[in-house]
Amino acid sequence: MMSEPSTRTGLVRSMARGFVGRCPHCGEGRIFGRYLKVRPECDACGLEMHHHRADDLPPYLVIFVVAHVIGYLILESELNYDVPLWVSLSVWPVVTLAMALGLLQPVKGAVVGLQYALGMHGFATLPGAKPEAGLEDAHLDRPGLDGASPLFRP
Repeated sequence: MMSEPSTRTGLVRSMARGFVGRCPHCGEGRIFGRYLKVRPECDACGLEMHHHRADDLPPYLVIFVVAHVIGYLILESELNYDVPLWVSLSVWPVVTLAMALGLLQPVKGAVVGLQYALGMHGFATLPGAKPEAGLEDAHLDRPGLDGASPLFRP
């Protein structure tokens, strides 16, 4: 086991680690306990992940990507080939479902990595680190209470 980083991991690295199903902080522990259930904490570094709020963003992103890819493939196949209707009705739904299910978990992991990198929704503290003075989870969970965005405080 490598030594845990004492600073927050960068945005791209955190999202990449989440995309492959690893802890956004250390990159060693697994982020998912089941298909879409995020573990309460990392096995390797102890980062608490139970407070993440991925909510609806991963399905929206997956729908956006899959719809564009499948739509393009359907358009190209219909314009360039004489595809029987029964083939189209049997192939495209299966390919769409396989792509959506295959992308959903990696995209959710990347969203959790994004939240970690930006310090959102309870990710303000690192494992074993003390919280910064004046930075509380309540401000991160409810932006705009004091009229300012929590990401752009001086």
